[in-house]
Formats: sequence, C-alpha cells, structure tokens
Amino acid sequence: MPRSATRLVAAAAFALGLAAVPAKAQEFINVLTGGTSGVYYPLGVALADIYGKGIEGARTQVQATKASVENLNLLQQGKGEIAFSLGDSVKLAAEGNAEAGFPGKLDKLRGIAAIYPNYIQIVASQDSGIKTLADLKGKSLSVGAPASGTELNARAIFAAAGMSYEDLGKVEYLPFAESVELIKNRQLDATLQSAGLGVASIRDLATSVPINVVAVPKAEVEKIGSPYIPVTIPAGTYDGQAADVETAAVGNFLITHDGVPEETAYQMTKLLFESLPQLVAAHAAAKAIDPAKALDGMPVELHPGAARYYKEAGILK
Repeated sequence: MPRSATRLVAAAAFALGLAAVPAKAQEFINVLTGGTSGVYYPLGVALADIYGKGIEGARTQVQATKASVENLNLLQQGKGEIAFSLGDSVKLAAEGNAEAGFPGKLDKLRGIAAIYPNYIQIVASQDSGIKTLADLKGKSLSVGAPASGTELNARAIFAAAGMSYEDLGKVEYLPFAESVELIKNRQLDATLQSAGLGVASIRDLATSVPINVVAVPKAEVEKIGSPYIPVTIPAGTYDGQAADVETAAVGNFLITHDGVPEETAYQMTKLLFESLPQLVAAHAAAKAIDPAKALDGMPVELHPGAARYYKEAGILK
C-alpha cells in the first residue's frame, strides 16, 4: 500500500476512535432573576459566575425577568434551571392560583434553598405628604409589574389595611427603576418595592429627593399571617431615613424544577453555601443566607440533589 494511503487509513482509524469516546454533554444553566435594579439580578450574576466556574462543563446565562411569577412559570416550562422567587408566589404557584398569574398547578417546581427576606418597602417623596398607609388614598403609587411577586405583596398589604387599589388616585405597574424615575420627575407620589434592604433603586431615589419611608404596622402584618412576618427597616438604611420603620417581610427562595439532573442540583446547592463571600460582595442582602435556615418555610418539595446536600451537611435527617 502506498505511504499516502497508509496515512489516510491511520487518520480514519484515529477519527473513528475519537468518535467512539463519548463527549461530556455541556450543562446549560439559565439563572432567572428580576429587574436589573433589584436584588435578584446582582445575586443572579454572581451565582452564574460561581456555577460557570464550579460545575464542570457548565455554561451559564443570566436572564432579567419580571421576577417571581414569570420565573416560576418559566421553570415549569423548562426554560430555566434555577430561579429567585418570593415564598408566597411559590406557594400560590404550587396551588395553581390563576388570579396570581399561574395557569394551573406548577407541579414541576422543586426547592433548592430559602435565602434572605424581602422587605416590603413603601417610599414616597416628602412633597407628596404621604407618611402613613392611609395617606396613600387619592395618591399615585407604583406596585411593581402586573402579577409580579411585588404586586402580590401590595395586594396583601392593602387588604390587611382595609384598602384596595380603588382607594388610590392612580396605580402604576412599573419596575423599580422606572418607578423611581417618575418620582424624581414629580410624575408619581410613591413606590412599593419588595426587595432586600438597601435595594439600589431606593438608594438612588433617596440620594436624589427627600423621601418618607411609610410604615406597615405590626398589627397589619399579623392580620396577613404566614409567610409574612413583622420586621423593621433600621434607621439610616436610606439617606434621610432618621428612624426605624415597621414593615412586613416575606422569605425569598431559590427554586428549580424536576427536570434538572440530581448532580447539577446538588452542585448548585453546595456551591451556593460555599460561595457566600462572593454573593455578599454582589449584594449585602446575601448576609442573611444561612444553611441552618435553608429549609425554613420551603413551600415545595426539595429537589433530590438539594436534599442530598442537606443530608451530607447534617441539616436534613
């Protein structure tokens, strides 16, 4: 056989040999977050970086969304691998609450971890004269995107206070950053934002115009009940906030779905807790993430991969 032909045969044999070795499938992890001016987004960016570097073969992406309700519907459709969501939204999703924005019971959702609490933060310009919930009557308020987790919180707060959207002069359904811009331009009186303390949008507002942080009294929060809890926004959280302010909080969760492989969910859970300094650097709200509290109030069944991690860590018996 001529030497050139021998080389061709050898090359073909080598190629066939390579083809016989299965290539490791690339793992795609889409992190579903919220608006870019909220807390979910910077934490999601940090998580995507952590997973991209820590999970072999993983390719990650961060998707900015309308947050909780949209995230959970996307997970049910298999269009994301891990998502941030408010606990009450997860509970309503599992129940298939149509009014909250869920077309049916989202039965594929699985839990990863409870992370940090969202504080219901109602902030008004001082010029509006709004100091209490009752003062919102006849005024304009942005309550977040329609059927978002924030908007579900707004409905709950108003119901507990014996009010409804009909009591307002105008209701806007806008993301955090857009709400702030309207207040700066005197086109909106107040904004209700459900987020971690020190959220960038309200910090921006407070440095631009004098604000009032409106209290949600403990008695009103207790009327709503679980998963809402009474909390305090400490004085000095925002520029010009001289005193502590009572409000409500709802836990945030990281949720996945049953189609995500067990090993991937295990690694996502493990890396979450092993990378807390990186998450805290992304946003101070991550200081509240604690593996000992990771199962508190979990509204849906744990993913088997997450359960494996908690058993290894001695958190789940």
